[in-house]
Amino acid sequence: MARLYVLLFLVQIALAVCALISCLSAEEGQIRALPRIAWVLIILFFPLVGSIAWFVAGREPRSAAGKGWSGGHRSAERQRPRPVAPDDDPEFLRSVQDRAKQDDQELFRRWEEDLRRREDDLRRRDGDPPREGDRPEV
Repeated sequence: MARLYVLLFLVQIALAVCALISCLSAEEGQIRALPRIAWVLIILFFPLVGSIAWFVAGREPRSAAGKGWSGGHRSAERQRPRPVAPDDDPEFLRSVQDRAKQDDQELFRRWEEDLRRREDDLRRRDGDPPREGDRPEV
């Protein structure tokens, strides 16, 4: 008999945790009858009855809320355009690629100038005459 009580206690705790998570993650348009804080207090003080009450009367039924995550009934708040993450924004990605190309071109230009300067310094030190195609020293 003690095992049954322990099992029922664990089920009650699990139900209360699920109800709290559901209540705290629900959007304002999905909560019915009472404010969110009242539902949280009811679930905390009366875990079994409060959890069942939340799932029965506290939130919008799934059929009215739509199918899945993205369909159906939407409040005015949810119809506003959502901000796009930078890695999903094509304009941002294009600007980053353009900046990266410019930075790469500038880096390559500086490397080439440095390489030419070093080659010229080595030639001058070794006393080698300039090769064909080399720039004349100014």
